[in-house]
Amino acid sequence: MPIPIKNAEGIRCMRESCTIAANVLARMKEQVRPGITTYDLDQIGREIIASFGARSACYGYKLHSSAYPAYTCISVNEEVVHGIGSLKRILRPGDIVSLDVVVEYNGYIGDNATTVPVGPIESAVAELLRISEAALDLGIKQAQVGNRIGDISHAVQAHVEAHGFSVVREMVGHGVGRSMHEEPQIPNFGRKNSGDKIKPGMTLAIEPMVNLGRHHVRTLSDHWTIVTADKSPSAHFEHTVLTTDSGPEILTLASPTFPPLSKP
Repeated sequence: MPIPIKNAEGIRCMRESCTIAANVLARMKEQVRPGITTYDLDQIGREIIASFGARSACYGYKLHSSAYPAYTCISVNEEVVHGIGSLKRILRPGDIVSLDVVVEYNGYIGDNATTVPVGPIESAVAELLRISEAALDLGIKQAQVGNRIGDISHAVQAHVEAHGFSVVREMVGHGVGRSMHEEPQIPNFGRKNSGDKIKPGMTLAIEPMVNLGRHHVRTLSDHWTIVTADKSPSAHFEHTVLTTDSGPEILTLASPTFPPLSKP
C-alpha cells in the first residue's frame, strides 16, 4: 500500500484534529492525581473530546472480534498500551500512567500520548520517562524529507538501548490521517537508511514504547491491554508529525487558548 500524501486541505484538517487531541491530552494530564480511578480519567477524556465537537477514535474500534470499550487508552505501570479505564484501578503515589488520546474531527485523526508520574516516583522510573521522551524527540528529528523510516527507528532504538532500557517490538508507530492506522509502519527499532523514503506531506505517529526491563510483552484476558512480560514499568510517548521540506512539524501541540469547537 502506498503511503498517503496529504494535500493542503488534508494538512489543514490534520492540524485541527491534532490540536484537539493535544488539548484533550493536556487537560487529562492535569487531572492525574492519587486517588482518581482510571475510569474517572477516561470519562474526563470523553467529556473533553465532546466539548471540542470531536469523537473518540478509540471507542468501538475493532482490532479483532471485540470492540474497544473506552474513550481513551490509560495504562498504568507495567501496562504498555491499550489499558482500559476501570473503577477498580485507583492511581497511587509512585505509579506512572500513560495517557493515549486519539480523536477524529472532520474526517481526520489526531493521535498523541504521554506518560506522567503520580506523585514522587523511583529514580529509575523517572529516568525511564526521561529517556523515552528524549527518544521521541530524536526520532522526530529524523523525520526529514529524503531520510528513510528506518532512520527514525534506529534513532529511537539507539538512544533507548544506550541507557539500558528496551523498546517494545510487537507494537509500532504508523501513518495517520483519514484512518487511525495508515502506511507506513514505524518500528522503534531498525537500521539506518532502510524502509520507505520520507516525502513531504506524510503525517506520521511516532511513538516509542519503552520498558524498564526486557522488551517482551503479553496481552491480558481483556484482549486489549498489553503488559510487560516481566512486570517492569513501561513508558509511552507519541506525537503526530507532518513531514515538510523545511523539516518535521509536530502537529500535536496543545494551545492553552485553543477554544472549544462546535460540531461540524
